Amino acid sequence: MTNKAPLIDQFARRISYLRLSVTDRCDLRCAYCMPERQVFLPKSEVLTLDEMHDLALGFIDRGITKLRLTGGEPLVRRDVIDLIQALGRKVGDGLDELTLTTNGTRLAEFADRLAAFGVRRINVSLDTLDRDRFAKLARRDSLPQVLEGIAAAKAAGLKVKLNTVALKGENEDEIPDLIAWAHGQGHDLTLIEVMPLGEVEEDRFDHYLPLSVVQEKLEQRWTLTPSGHRTGGPARYFDVAETGGRIGLITPLTNNFCDGCNRIRVTATGQLYACLGGNEQVDLRGALRSADPETAIAEALDVAMKIKPARHHFAIDRPGSAPALARHMSMTGG
Repeated sequence: MTNKAPLIDQFARRISYLRLSVTDRCDLRCAYCMPERQVFLPKSEVLTLDEMHDLALGFIDRGITKLRLTGGEPLVRRDVIDLIQALGRKVGDGLDELTLTTNGTRLAEFADRLAAFGVRRINVSLDTLDRDRFAKLARRDSLPQVLEGIAAAKAAGLKVKLNTVALKGENEDEIPDLIAWAHGQGHDLTLIEVMPLGEVEEDRFDHYLPLSVVQEKLEQRWTLTPSGHRTGGPARYFDVAETGGRIGLITPLTNNFCDGCNRIRVTATGQLYACLGGNEQVDLRGALRSADPETAIAEALDVAMKIKPARHHFAIDRPGSAPALARHMSMTGG
């Protein structure tokens, strides 16, 4: 009988959260994420949507209760809404939550169907409300579409959390205004330290902004109280008394969050990475396409639990620091 045991790694961490990348492609070119002339995977190397569905069901059988679709930008994948509809049928039947992270550019088109197919909340990346600054950071003049998408998601009844990468010298001055705007719209906002993944055209050291510094400045303006709110991810949350909203801090560099890690990531090519900051991987595409995929996937997941490391070792400690890993976030799944 195929193994249906829960996924528990060698450090006794229960793995219940899968981030599944449906594509490495994106319609933005955010300067801290990828180069302008990013080379994307040949479509022949990417799993089919049927394979992704089968893979997701295998994970649910092993105790995955939260599934987040990522990219790249997941909504640029052709017919991805069909996958979302199929996976949405598992919500309440083994899956507690189906969600996705998006840049928002196509959200206005899909918001109503996402809500209809079982998605209840989404994360939207938003680093600035200034159109010129957005065009500089994302290398695309797409802020109006993103804001339209966020409004459409809210109108569809989706809970929206905004993700903002804190960038020294870029959006540092705007962070309080972004938070105030988000809370005024009824959205939580999470700040994220820039991560050293993949070569980009700029030196990440120049834009690395420790969130400890940001938190100190915010506490000079507002009253921040630690919150017991949890979403299953790595953020630590604070309630902001003056705005009535909540902020999250994701600090892979200044405050390592690995002790309670419950996550694994699968790329669009079917490579399972046991850690965002490591090269430990298992080939699930090969397992899927084997003579006995159910058994092969179960065995591959057992291997993944044995190789998942205790923690990552991200650092941006000097100018010209090499990326911690060669692969970009869009390859791993954001």
